[in-house]
Amino acid sequence: MELDEKTLERVIEQITHQVLVLVQEGRVDVLEGAEEDGASELSPQNYVDRVQPVVAAGADRIASTLGVVPADGSLSHLIDHTLLKPDATQDEIAQLAYEARKYGFASVCVNPSWVKLCSDLLKGSDVVVCTVVGFPLGATSTEAKVFEAQKAVRDGATEVDMVTNVGALKSRDYELVERDIASVAAVAHAGGAILKVIIETALLTDEEKVAASQLAKVAGADFVKTSTGFGPGGATAEDVALMRRVVGPRMGVKASGGIRTYADAQKMVAAGASRIGASASVKIIQGAD
Repeated sequence: MELDEKTLERVIEQITHQVLVLVQEGRVDVLEGAEEDGASELSPQNYVDRVQPVVAAGADRIASTLGVVPADGSLSHLIDHTLLKPDATQDEIAQLAYEARKYGFASVCVNPSWVKLCSDLLKGSDVVVCTVVGFPLGATSTEAKVFEAQKAVRDGATEVDMVTNVGALKSRDYELVERDIASVAAVAHAGGAILKVIIETALLTDEEKVAASQLAKVAGADFVKTSTGFGPGGATAEDVALMRRVVGPRMGVKASGGIRTYADAQKMVAAGASRIGASASVKIIQGAD
């Protein structure tokens, strides 16, 4: 059933209010569907018991959104090694790819013009290529974002981080925001890529952060992400925790912007981040020693 714009706006506002009340009261369930299936909440104590049957069934990777820092202290597999400055050179991009291989980062995150180079440099490794769409303002048209995403996927990107239309969100034009995200999600998924939606938390109220996270989930995104790194502020543990509560345990949450130390990264993971975006990735990992 399709909802008209006024109905969609009313539904979003009602859900946003309810979620904020639950968050403030500490009553949001950590595990979606827990009440329906009688399952207990995930915890560090029962996590292994929950995961073992999944591994036994054939899974070779588990995406944990519980927010527990790995016991071995390694966060490298959660980090998108990032270089998005406009004056980045080819040599710097090559160095980024080299470091990603060396330290085993999840991905390199680069501007679209560098996707093909990174795809070639990282061929045969476990490191994937992530790029940005509608970056850094999110104010380009949906059609432009779709074209950017299609081109990036053709060039070898398997992860796309798009900036939501912040102005439309603040105008409560939820239909436009949802359509914007869903359109990019469709082309990303068609090309075998995942979509992360940057909501730029520093520009939003808590109510708007909730609405943006809900819309990203409804639109079929795979992650919500805090920041571009080019806005007035970066990731905070409070925002990560709020986003995690809104989207539940099965959707990714990426903390990005201003994460410069191992302690910073630990705080984000403990708050519920399942991915970290950082340009200081090597320094972060070396800080674990």
